[in-house]
Amino acid sequence: MQSTAIPVDRIPPLEHEEAMRLAQVEYQRLIELADQLASEDWTRPTDCTGWDVTAVLAHLLGMLELNADPAEAARQGQAAHQRATATGESWIDALTALQVADRAHLGPVQLATALLTAAPRSLAARSQATAEERSMVFNPGPPYDEEWTRGYLIDVIHTRDPWMHRIDICRATGRELTLTPDHDGRIVADIVAEWARRHGQPCTVVLDGPAGGIYAQGEGGAQLHLEAVQFCRTLSGRSPADGLLAHQVPF
Repeated sequence: MQSTAIPVDRIPPLEHEEAMRLAQVEYQRLIELADQLASEDWTRPTDCTGWDVTAVLAHLLGMLELNADPAEAARQGQAAHQRATATGESWIDALTALQVADRAHLGPVQLATALLTAAPRSLAARSQATAEERSMVFNPGPPYDEEWTRGYLIDVIHTRDPWMHRIDICRATGRELTLTPDHDGRIVADIVAEWARRHGQPCTVVLDGPAGGIYAQGEGGAQLHLEAVQFCRTLSGRSPADGLLAHQVPF
């Protein structure tokens, strides 16, 4: 870890090509993790309320297939809209619930095989998104009722999501979590930068571990020191938080 703080405004945003390189590594690590799971691991509960390991991987498969195929994206989107209208839940909650339900019939081997097939197709489709497509603006709806670009969704959110769920699976199963500074550290730095922009207050944050670093915004303010993955889990809403850590970022 570096000895001096990096100003958060000097953390470069994730550009499309870099984001796709991170996504490729993340997909590969997810596939390798799924291949390592024992039969009893698939039913272990995770930090995602109501989801076991199988459900988490079913959601991820659903999202991979959504990204890979415009027709599948339209089908999932329409079904989620219908469910959200009927139940009153948010569109994204309806979407992820349907992704899990639609793949509940898949056994561990089938699910792992489907992930292996869907990941490169998803990456190819995401990689081919044009600058014009990535610049389109939309509102994702609750819990983030704000404007996003499709590039933010394609490049950032769809890389953070499998990353955080890989953490969920490792925590649930006791499997070793692979972390490297160049990959996980870059994802964490991007999360730090967005978190700092969202709260806008001076602070220094020291994050331990292979994905960690020291970051600062302005002078003075809160002094935070915690492990890098735990920092991100807290910002995702998976751990109780107060103060600046209560400012969540999307995953």
